[in-house]
Order: sequence, then C-alpha cells, then structure tokens
Amino acid sequence: MGGTFDPIHIAHLIMANEAYHALSLDEVRFIPNAAPPHKKLSSQTSVEDRCRLIEKSIEDVPYFKLDLTEIQREGTSYTFDTISHLTHHEPDTAFFFIIGGDMIESLETWHRIEELKRLLTFAGFERPGYQCAQDDNVIMINGPVMELSSTVIRKRLAEKQDCRYLIHDRAYRYILKEGLYEA
Repeated sequence: MGGTFDPIHIAHLIMANEAYHALSLDEVRFIPNAAPPHKKLSSQTSVEDRCRLIEKSIEDVPYFKLDLTEIQREGTSYTFDTISHLTHHEPDTAFFFIIGGDMIESLETWHRIEELKRLLTFAGFERPGYQCAQDDNVIMINGPVMELSSTVIRKRLAEKQDCRYLIHDRAYRYILKEGLYEA
C-alpha cells in the first residue's frame, strides 16, 4: 500500500486490514512516497515524521510492515520503479497494490501502467462518486468505505479541531506532542 500518508489515518488502516483478510495476504507493507509524481507533499512534515506516524499506527499489528523502499531510493516515487525493485529482489512473491476507487479511475495515467500491470494485481476498494472500470488486473474488495482524506485531516489539525478516532491514537498523540500540521 503506497501513498504519502501525510498523515496516515484510520481509513488507510481499515483498507489494509480488509485487504489482508480478503486476499489471505502474508503481510501488508506501507510504502510512503519520497516524492509523489501526482501531488505536492505538505511542507509541514518531514519524511521521518510521516514514517514515525506509520510506525506508531501499525506497531501492534504483526502483519503490517513499514517498507522504506521509496524513501531510500529518493527522487520521484513511481509505483512501477518500486514494484520492479521488489519483484527483482523477491521473484517468488506475488504482489498486490492496495488502492482506493479514486485511484482506480486514474490508473491509465500511471507511469508505465501496462508494464506495472504485468508485475502485480491491484486490490481496489470502491469509493462513492468514482466509477471502477472493469479491468483484469483489479480485484475489487468489498469492505467498509470511509470518506476520509489526509487533506481534510491536515486542515482540521491546522484549525486545532479534534481528530480523535480519525488517526490511530498513538499517531495522534505524536502529532499533538510534536506540533505537526499546526498552521
């Protein structure tokens, strides 16, 4: 599961857990972007802070892992490059990439998408307001759907609004203690 995770929130964790069970996965890796090609990162949080928030959110789930592949590579984070790296180093592993319905709609715009589709299967979650086109490389997962975004959470945090229950408790305490996302 890749993304900016700026910050990671409860919908990310729910999707990861649902995919883990629905697909009988061995583990779910959270792969934070170093520099996503499709959006600008919040200038308020460092890569280290985003990774720390992921660690705090997943530390009690043995099948959730933090994967620093994109952070260590630096530069623009293309999923194709990441998956190429992972499949090269783990040739016997079948990879899935967990995404929301909003991302499924835009898959055809992804960097080297046809080659990427040969390397993995996308595990998608339906989201209200997005059409999920039928694609042989997308398995749709039926699970709880939550309209929640990191953008909304950052705005609420900047306005000093309560974000309890939207972010894992340990991550939320870290955000408050470190003064992250304050305006």
